[in-house]
Amino acid sequence: MRRVVGRVVVALCVFALAVAASVSPGAASVAPKAKKAPQTGHVFVINLENTGFETTFGSASPAPYLSKELTAKGQLLTQYYGVSHASLGNYLAQISGQGPSKATQVDCPTFSEFETTGTGELDQVLGDGCVYPASVQTIADQLTAKRLTWRGYMEDIGNSATEPTTCRHPAIGEGDPTQAARTGDQYATKHNPFVYFHSIIDSPLCAKNVVGLDRLSPDLASVKKTPNLVYIAPNLCNDGHDEPCVDGKPGGLVSADAFLKQWVPKILKSPAFKKDGMLIVTFDEAELTEDSSECCGPTPAPNVTQAGLNGPGGGRIGAVIISKFVKPGTTNDTPYNHYALLCSMEDLFGLSHLGLAGRPGLACFGPDVYNAKG
Repeated sequence: MRRVVGRVVVALCVFALAVAASVSPGAASVAPKAKKAPQTGHVFVINLENTGFETTFGSASPAPYLSKELTAKGQLLTQYYGVSHASLGNYLAQISGQGPSKATQVDCPTFSEFETTGTGELDQVLGDGCVYPASVQTIADQLTAKRLTWRGYMEDIGNSATEPTTCRHPAIGEGDPTQAARTGDQYATKHNPFVYFHSIIDSPLCAKNVVGLDRLSPDLASVKKTPNLVYIAPNLCNDGHDEPCVDGKPGGLVSADAFLKQWVPKILKSPAFKKDGMLIVTFDEAELTEDSSECCGPTPAPNVTQAGLNGPGGGRIGAVIISKFVKPGTTNDTPYNHYALLCSMEDLFGLSHLGLAGRPGLACFGPDVYNAKG
């Protein structure tokens, strides 16, 4: 939420992975697989920040490339919702299926351990804090277990003169200095969900796979080099969070649209996308002060009073899906949210569902999304 909590213009390309079900906290729960899910080998997710559906996709949208050109290439999900306020809870939902805690609701200004008090329904870890114990799994862990690949591309992650250039995050218990943009360094830890899980930051894979955006172009050069899951988080200007930006750029949807216009053609032209790819562009949440609605039925949030701070959800944001499996220029009013996105990625790869992605009755992408003939 611009100037309120955190804005994520989220361009999301997402996809699914695999791990065997277990009874430990955060383990995958068994859920039915969506029928007719295509054999997608590469999922690209781009997350933008804090903009509601009508602003982004309305007739006066400041983002014509996204709202007109990209919707003409794919399908617009008109009833796609964020699940939390502020930003961080939405990112965590996309990769783990965990609901918000009191700390993640406010974007974890202190990078604290998640102190657990038990495990609730659908493997929800009970308690409060930011960095989940190693028992809590993510889609990255599932992919690794299935010998598939993933990589998070975080713009400006390597721009600090004193911090690591990959897998960058505060020390446990310390304050997060990236809550606001700095001149020459607009990386935000709160928009990088991978570093909030000990299963990732305690592994050598974090330094290898949570990298700068500059690594994306060479990785797109061949199918072999392109990870199965490509998760992209622009910096605080290019994701639309700030407006104006610390470097003088306009920010908001104007800068987010320019970012998409630069990077989406590279993705769409890549060998991996052409072979079996799917791109998802979405946002983390609507503006906190404008919309805290939810979709898809009441969703458990056992660690907070309500998931959206001042309402049940993260508001209506919309999403665009582009793939050879999706008919261009179509719209879809089926209700979906970030948990449904995780569920759908898992279905694409024949995996079990993590956390709230396995909630009974939650709709995952099906023939309504994968509507291209043949």
